[in-house]
Amino acid sequence: MALIFVTHPEVEIDPAVPVPRWRLSDRGVARMRAFVASDVVAGVSAVWASTETKAIEAAGLLAARHGLPVQVREDLGENDRSATGFVPPDPFERLADAFFAHPEESVRGWETAAAAQGRIVAATMEILQAHPGPGDVAIVAHGGVGTLLLCHLKGLPIARAHDQPHQGCWWRHDPKSGAAPEGWASIAMR
Repeated sequence: MALIFVTHPEVEIDPAVPVPRWRLSDRGVARMRAFVASDVVAGVSAVWASTETKAIEAAGLLAARHGLPVQVREDLGENDRSATGFVPPDPFERLADAFFAHPEESVRGWETAAAAQGRIVAATMEILQAHPGPGDVAIVAHGGVGTLLLCHLKGLPIARAHDQPHQGCWWRHDPKSGAAPEGWASIAMR
């Protein structure tokens, strides 16, 4: 059994819609469909997603390949940024830099990186422990918490240097071997 952590691909950005309700863009859907057809996810027997629309949509595409339900957990969600709501791209990147650079501090009311890491690690471990096997477990969620989980599994300090290069990436981890997962790979060509 392996854990395959997948981040949702591109979304339709709409400042009038709450960020957790953003949907996948046409490009994001196309990239996810290409990934779903790949051998990377051929052995998936359970699909989990955060409660955010974009993650559920991406997970649904993966689950459909295997005739599986999408199981949803709120604690798989991205770091809580509700204090700021939508932030335009350039200022958002500066806030994300600060989020990773100061993991014990809240940035403009955001959940701290340390708290988000504890949450995603606990949720993932619960999912893996409850998985009856055989087959791989796919978690479809978000880049920030995926990076925090990756840092934990690799035994690295929280740092943005380990962040996904763009939306729509994945990594694989073999929990039985205890070996650190490789870094991010793109779900499909951008």
